[in-house]
Amino acid sequence: MTDAATLDIDDLRRWIGRREEASERATADLVRRFRATFDDDPGDVAVGAAAPRMLHWCLALPAVQTRALGSDGHPARGGFLPPVPLPRRMWAGGSLAFTGDIAVEDEVRRVSTVTDVQVKHGRSGSLCFVAVGHEIWSGERLVISEVQDIVYRAAGRTATSAPGIAPAPEGRHRRPADTSAPMLFRYSALTFNGHRIHYDHPYVTQVEGYPGLVVHGPLQATWLLRFATDIHGTPPARFTFRGHSPVFDDAPLMLHAEETAEGLSLWTARPGGPVAMSAEAAW
Repeated sequence: MTDAATLDIDDLRRWIGRREEASERATADLVRRFRATFDDDPGDVAVGAAAPRMLHWCLALPAVQTRALGSDGHPARGGFLPPVPLPRRMWAGGSLAFTGDIAVEDEVRRVSTVTDVQVKHGRSGSLCFVAVGHEIWSGERLVISEVQDIVYRAAGRTATSAPGIAPAPEGRHRRPADTSAPMLFRYSALTFNGHRIHYDHPYVTQVEGYPGLVVHGPLQATWLLRFATDIHGTPPARFTFRGHSPVFDDAPLMLHAEETAEGLSLWTARPGGPVAMSAEAAW
């Protein structure tokens, strides 16, 4: 079993500064599929129209061959990201600053840089956090600056929440979220995500020890940003989010929001359960 003592942090930190670029056109068809997944009306998909926020997570994705995937459906370690010798990998959170919108049919370019690698201790053992900065360009315009936090942990059956954590509060604004298997599968397809925890029920319950399919962190973040947009009337200029505990397709999930001096505080939670993801939106 890999622990902090066997993680060569000096070697892993050699990846800091590593850079990667990728590009893809934000086609009208992709916009239509994104909107259909979230049950939106087709809307304006004319050339140059503003694409939905968070569409960039569906663009310029690594096209790893199927034979290069690990047993969990994730790409094998190495390449752009450091080869952390811990098999479980998930998004821990991130922050986004929007300076514009992706335009339909624009060439979208993602410039990514590994900015930090740290090892910490958690309830489940050693954790390795990798921070990646992204610049998202639509044509010649920088439209999104993002920091993504990725966490690696050891294999093994995982507790779904820590004992003694209080249930999440009720927000002034509330909305249910669709955590059905078709929704999770369609979002995995949109983001070219082969991670089996989101669609393979026997694997996620028998191998990883979860009670059901895991709801994607980026999907929850997208729901919360869309919720903030609906409440405020316009999309936020800044959005941060942090995962706290996993949620599954075996119980309803609610989106919550409260006004703050800066904008909105938002979170997801199952009824009677702890906060799964928290977020802050500011205008």
